Amino acid sequence: APLTLEKPKVEIPGAASVHLQTLDLARHVAIAPDGKRYVVATIDATRMGHKYVITVYPQQGNYLTLIRLPVCEFHAELPDAAVQRHIALVQTIQKGKLKTYIRENQ
Repeated sequence: APLTLEKPKVEIPGAASVHLQTLDLARHVAIAPDGKRYVVATIDATRMGHKYVITVYPQQGNYLTLIRLPVCEFHAELPDAAVQRHIALVQTIQKGKLKTYIRENQ
């Protein structure tokens, strides 16, 4: 039987979990107070030499994720740090503070 690594289940109140892609640690849809929707995806990019990458993508029409137009991207050395950033980004979007967060964390 192939060896499969158990991925951590990341639960965030008010954020729908999305089917995980192969390299995902976590993926959620976050909805801002103004109704704008975003997908926050955290991937294990260690095979590509990038450690962990946390990206926020805009979502259109409740289903189309605009992966070629990321709003922001962050990097983390460790999976725990990546998941913490992921959760922070989802909660920031839910509070309508994404632009402020990006400005303060670039």
